[in-house]
Amino acid sequence: MPTSPLPPLIALAVIGFAGVAAQWTAWRLRLPSILLLLLVGLALGPGLDVIEPRDLFGSALDPMISLAVAVILFEGGLTLKLKELGENAAVITRLLTAGVLVTWALATAAAHFIAGLPIETAVVLGAILTVTGPTVIGPLLRQIRPRGPSEAIAKWEGIVVDVVGATLAVLVLHAVVEGAGAEGARQTLTTAAIDLGRTALVGTVIGAAGAWILGLALRKHLVPDELESPLSLGFVLLAFAGADSLAHESGLLAVTLMGFLLANRSDLSVHHIVEFKENLRVLLISTLFIVLAATVEVDAMLSTGWRGAAFVAALILVVRPACVLASTLGTRLPHKDRAFLALLAPRGIVAAAVSSLFAIRLQEVDVPGAELMAPLAFIVIIGTVAFYGLSAGPIARRLGISDPDAQGTLIAGAGPFARELERALRAQGIDVILVDSNRAAVRAANMDGARAKRGSILSSSFLEGLELGGTGRFIGLTANDEVNALAAAHFSSLYGRAAVYQAATAEGAGDEIRKDLRGRVLIGDAASLSGLDVQVRRGATIKATNLTEEFTLDDFSAEHGEDSTPIGVMDNGRLDLFTTDHNPEAEAGTVYLALIREPAQS
Repeated sequence: MPTSPLPPLIALAVIGFAGVAAQWTAWRLRLPSILLLLLVGLALGPGLDVIEPRDLFGSALDPMISLAVAVILFEGGLTLKLKELGENAAVITRLLTAGVLVTWALATAAAHFIAGLPIETAVVLGAILTVTGPTVIGPLLRQIRPRGPSEAIAKWEGIVVDVVGATLAVLVLHAVVEGAGAEGARQTLTTAAIDLGRTALVGTVIGAAGAWILGLALRKHLVPDELESPLSLGFVLLAFAGADSLAHESGLLAVTLMGFLLANRSDLSVHHIVEFKENLRVLLISTLFIVLAATVEVDAMLSTGWRGAAFVAALILVVRPACVLASTLGTRLPHKDRAFLALLAPRGIVAAAVSSLFAIRLQEVDVPGAELMAPLAFIVIIGTVAFYGLSAGPIARRLGISDPDAQGTLIAGAGPFARELERALRAQGIDVILVDSNRAAVRAANMDGARAKRGSILSSSFLEGLELGGTGRFIGLTANDEVNALAAAHFSSLYGRAAVYQAATAEGAGDEIRKDLRGRVLIGDAASLSGLDVQVRRGATIKATNLTEEFTLDDFSAEHGEDSTPIGVMDNGRLDLFTTDHNPEAEAGTVYLALIREPAQS
């Protein structure tokens, strides 16, 4: 067995740093992070021989991978909301049933006839490749933010199909491994049916029991706040290990069901647990993909030659479209959403982990072609992540379900200044959603032609019903600075901190709120929301001025003097707002937005 050239301490540090660095680089380059993680893993492992995971972790490697996948799926389950199903339930159900069977059959055929795998190995690989994965689809959806039903459908499929596909793969593996000694096909099918029933029963019972116990502990406040997230992590690991010891792969069902049941309890808030799991997921994904990629033999991947590339092309161009066609035939799903789903099926961590583990099992019983299964799986992962990661955004924009540079704006608050800002942005072609709990303010906004909704910006159930497709920024303009800050912290995970703003507060107000929870201060510290509201009540309006070579910003300033407050600059349909740390350049050809006061107010 090859040994790692680095001491364990240094090797672990290299893996951790390389994972985070790859994530940051991917964010800067707007590329799928998993693609860079795989390339880094291949470079550190077989490329430079810097790390050797099996020597580094020994027999603990496979259990570590399994537990990490369990945490990732639990976090995915926490994001599944029943309200998202609605009219999408039929499509999602068919994707998880008929779609899985179509994918399995066609992927098996492609693995056998194109990749050249013996049928015994091809049928196992085909089952593994029915999974997609939240680790890849989730970041893509957050980056694309598609409008319409395709986002909810892709998210549900990406999370739940991991459980369905992994269970199917276990049953197929069992049939292949035990087939040689079985008395016949009938006995093999009977055994598979019993295994499936055991997996479903054990996973359901343990998942439901774990959700009930954990939910009871959280609802009754039996543990302090600082221990709630670690306690949930412990429950997840225990439930997964317990279920898996009773029935193979039932642990994946158990932890996904746990997350789903907890997330859909109306009497329980799991927001803090979700945040903890999201941070943990980033670290786990960074480590897992590098470690798994480092175990792959590059020579084995290259040995597939043109067959490997053709196999990936078949999965993208034939297998996935056929799966979506079979799952959406006769439904009311719009054609543009069908086309988007037909071109979105990247493989992720579950495919990588399961293929690595199953390849070892098949090699132990001398199944022909087993040594090529993991390399082919990684070729599929790299190929599909690269293709979908680079093409999903342009395709969504071409289909009209996503904006290339989403300028839509979500504003918390519907007071005088918020309504005036909405009017000005709407006049520039920017979609704006106003949210306020004040019925009168919402009614006034709607009477002005605004798209205003009544509800709490901090209510997760209310936010689930908002159509945020096409939005790209958040502005907190409520009278409560704490609400603005909490909302800004929430929407930072969706839009990024750079696109989250809030109004300045009155002097001394809200000083106890940590600065890292706040949004960027709109306009400047001196422009408090109360002052802006007063100006609008007295007749101030936001004026859009086209700047030219003949009429520059200096000319505008000379005309209006101190009677104006800069708001933002429109440049080719893109809005750039003034903040305490940023002054957009207002040049010829741009539109300058400013709040203009009546001269008498000077």
